[in-house]
Amino acid sequence: MKRYTTIFLLSLSMVFGSSCKKLLDKEPRNTMTDANFWKDEAEANSAITGAYALLRTAINYPEGVGHYAWGDLPTDQFSATQPLNQQDYANINQMNLQISVSSTAATNDSRMMYRVRRWDNFYRVIDQANRVLKFVPTIPLSAYTSSNPAAAQQRILGEAYFLRAFTYFYILRIWGDVPLVLETVADPVLGQPLPRTPANQVLDQAIKDIETAMPMLTWTSVAAERAVRATRGAAFALLAHIHAWRGAYDKAAPATDSVILKGGYAFVPRSNFTTIFKGQSIEGIFEISQNKTNEGYATGIGTRTSKSPYLLSNTGNTQMPLDPVNLLTRYYTDTTNDLRARRGFALMNTTDPVVLKYLNDNVTYTAVNNTSPVVLHNIVVFRLADIKLLRAEALEALGNPGGARVILDEIRNIAGLGASTATNADLFEAIIDERGRELFLEGHRYYDLVRLAKKKNIFKFGSGSTPRITSSEFAQGKYIWPIDPSLIIQNPLLTQTPYWADKM
Repeated sequence: MKRYTTIFLLSLSMVFGSSCKKLLDKEPRNTMTDANFWKDEAEANSAITGAYALLRTAINYPEGVGHYAWGDLPTDQFSATQPLNQQDYANINQMNLQISVSSTAATNDSRMMYRVRRWDNFYRVIDQANRVLKFVPTIPLSAYTSSNPAAAQQRILGEAYFLRAFTYFYILRIWGDVPLVLETVADPVLGQPLPRTPANQVLDQAIKDIETAMPMLTWTSVAAERAVRATRGAAFALLAHIHAWRGAYDKAAPATDSVILKGGYAFVPRSNFTTIFKGQSIEGIFEISQNKTNEGYATGIGTRTSKSPYLLSNTGNTQMPLDPVNLLTRYYTDTTNDLRARRGFALMNTTDPVVLKYLNDNVTYTAVNNTSPVVLHNIVVFRLADIKLLRAEALEALGNPGGARVILDEIRNIAGLGASTATNADLFEAIIDERGRELFLEGHRYYDLVRLAKKKNIFKFGSGSTPRITSSEFAQGKYIWPIDPSLIIQNPLLTQTPYWADKM
């Protein structure tokens, strides 16, 4: 596995305001060495905020839509018949992930397919977390300026453990077995190549990291950092998702309970639904901060799923068209009462619906004639409704349909809908369907459908005659993404994801 020199001196301004180009540099300039860094609390804090910046880069890197390309694009949310704006988007949408990319294009990072099949930037996050875990304990507490130096040090270490666990869980859901790296080295570029580690072993380590982080983190953070830096609530939310992914619902349920009962989170009124995505709302648990002009991504999800008159820079069709049939028959059958449909979409009865939830009534045009739009929104990774519905899923799986139904109906009621009419036999699927309505285009749908397929053998990745993944293909592991062949060239110890091995 080729590994790039890690940024380990990143100021807080870099996390919240540095340019995208700088964050994408593979070989950062003006980095300091470990020997003359790690002297005081300010540098320790810079190092951990640098890890958040690298995570933002990793999730955004594929054209500003990576989070949604992995978590939403290959699902029933997007049209299988209307043309997507970029050739690789159509192939990702149809799970044609074996498409060849020329070496020239790969070298220039110009192909989306190349970007979404590589995990480089995620390993930069992991290396940065490893660096924090190695060097922060060497900083004497006397070099801290906080009133409680020991607590300040523990918080930074807890965040590093959380970010390492989160990053491994994130990439594991995409690529399955991934190399497990738990230590940093003086020169990461010369680090030894590693094979892929079994997914269960990686998950075991992630759980261990979370459990280590728990006592180091607090339930609350300062207002300016709400939801964008790890808290104990974020750690429990991550733990709940890991256990649900494993099908260990007996462990997922108490983790969700901790978030709900102890986290202090509350629902944003659905009449103000889109304010959730401005970021740092009372509902947000963990988010990727994107609140500066240069983080708005003119090619991001907000601009690709909207058009005039809601987005003045696009007078044609949306660049990433939704599936208009599924939108009205599988997701929002009651567009009159469902506030998520009314506030989050426009033109729903047309062949080219528009997503409003990321526009937030706050689009800035930075060039003449209403061009070069900037859409400011955070990437909301975990929020209260997500964890509530995950608890309902766990309760149903544990044989408690009554408790699951109470939560399901709670979510429906605040959205303006009545109680669910699903039978107990269909309740698990109904909960996944409600997650689809509540968390539409938030990076959850693909993984929710994987859990539905594993638990109930129900497949909703596509619709009609164009399924993205059939039951037979799912059994063969098609839902686990391939890695780009260039990674295997760089590291011969890596092997291709089994389903894709004879297709690339």
